[in-house]
Amino acid sequence: MTLRYKISATILGLVVLAGAALALALSHNSPCGTVPPVAITEPMSAAVHRCYGAADVMRIENTARPVPSDHGVLVRVRASSINPLDWHFMRGEPYVMRLSSGWGAPHDPALGTDFAGTVESVGKLVTRFKPGDEVFGGANGAFAQYLRTPEDAAVALMPANLTFEQAAAVPVAGITALQALRDLGQLRAGQKVLINGAGGGVGTFAVQIAKSLGAIVTAVTNPASLALIRSLGADHVIDYGHEDFTQAAERYDLILDLSGDHPLSAYRRVMAPTGTYVLAGDTSNGNWTGPLAGFGKALVVSVFVKQKLVPFFSQLNQADLTLLAAMLETGKVKPVIDRGYNLGAIADAIRYQESGHARGKVVVTID
Repeated sequence: MTLRYKISATILGLVVLAGAALALALSHNSPCGTVPPVAITEPMSAAVHRCYGAADVMRIENTARPVPSDHGVLVRVRASSINPLDWHFMRGEPYVMRLSSGWGAPHDPALGTDFAGTVESVGKLVTRFKPGDEVFGGANGAFAQYLRTPEDAAVALMPANLTFEQAAAVPVAGITALQALRDLGQLRAGQKVLINGAGGGVGTFAVQIAKSLGAIVTAVTNPASLALIRSLGADHVIDYGHEDFTQAAERYDLILDLSGDHPLSAYRRVMAPTGTYVLAGDTSNGNWTGPLAGFGKALVVSVFVKQKLVPFFSQLNQADLTLLAAMLETGKVKPVIDRGYNLGAIADAIRYQESGHARGKVVVTID
């Protein structure tokens, strides 16, 4: 063996060892441990996870109440809701998430994004909100009695015709549906759209928003959700247990995929030649890549075909939240809530969301 080959083999071996070490480090779960008692002047109850794992790692603890910045708002949270991202962060899966969320254990033990509640106090430079305002939106740490958020972030006045629980069901799911259809899908009146996974949180909003945009909506869901989806205005409803829409003759201008349960080639078969496929959710399991594999495949294939294949992650913002508030006030869109839990049962709420059986949203009331 020549010196060059020996060097190449050594380098390859080192790369393999480094990859194995990285894989081991990312997949390691540190023990939850205990938190030493600390004197807290203004305590609040919050759901936290101090290690990665199943819903059993969730704990209700007394933590310090946050203080708003000069441009910030302190909200007394009355309700929150569960999103798939919550249990992905709770488990630290797929493992690549841990590159930013923390190796072995999370950097930030707080969870939750959707919230609805009452403004408790505001920073001295805040002009948009005042104490007593009922607001809803998205901010980190929503599974708690209080949270803080900048006034120009994803927070808006709550529609007067909604309860806190209904408002808390809206932000992530509603904005995801709106942006996927309007921005990525560029949906127009008269176009045919298929929503795969229409019975979930995003799906129930997507059906209603697509109808409000004037589309002809075909919704794919499970047998238990058929009547619900029809009541939301879908023109055609398909029970995936009895019919495979990818084998039908119908062609769609837009497919909004919230399940990722068919090969990409099957979706393309039922798309118009210049149609658009938006992947906004994927139920694929896998500790390492999970749903990210489907997103990557769509990006690669899109380079070689005329059809538009777009993986999508929503961006919470105040403008879209305010638009949704107007749609909610006029009745064009309404939240669909499957089950409600209190904060002390947050682990049960996450388990149910994680099971994939929820019809609409799972909400958490915070006393």
